[in-house]
Amino acid sequence: MDIQIVVSMIEHEVIYWSDETLLNVSNFMAEPNPGIYEDSHSVIKYGFTWTVNSEQLGEKVVFSIENIQLSVEFNPLLSWIRMSEFNEDLLKHEQGHFDLAEIIKRQHQKIFENEFYNKHFPTRGQNDAQRKQFAKEDSGKMISSEIEKLNLYLNKKRDEYDEETEYGKNISEQKKYDEIFNKLRE
Repeated sequence: MDIQIVVSMIEHEVIYWSDETLLNVSNFMAEPNPGIYEDSHSVIKYGFTWTVNSEQLGEKVVFSIENIQLSVEFNPLLSWIRMSEFNEDLLKHEQGHFDLAEIIKRQHQKIFENEFYNKHFPTRGQNDAQRKQFAKEDSGKMISSEIEKLNLYLNKKRDEYDEETEYGKNISEQKKYDEIFNKLRE
């Protein structure tokens, strides 16, 4: 029985954005925060995977970064909806946060490629095993630094979305965003 609980929690750790994925009320698993004005809260972040290669260039060992895959991740265990205020419009507004993150991800994918692809970065270490390990570690730190900037930008855009739509209560403004978000699934 303990194993089933662990597996269940792992399944709900994050939900990755896809054009088939729509959030539902059961995805909001945290307890509402009574000290916050909002009727709902979604924790959405960017994640990534990448490939790092190291090679000998003359006297130096360098590494290159390829195949950066950005992902939009919704965290159910940290996201909540105040059930006394729940309605489909509120859920749709929260889906908008998720969709907004996907739009921003798509806009920034090329920036990541320009920043890292077709470039060589110095590596450190005394032997091949250390150099490979440091190349993996250093490349991860470099990409993480850019992901942090992207998460800050997302937070700024989410605040703008909330202000413009008055947390989904301004129907005409919410409708404008909904039209943009619907294009993600076309």
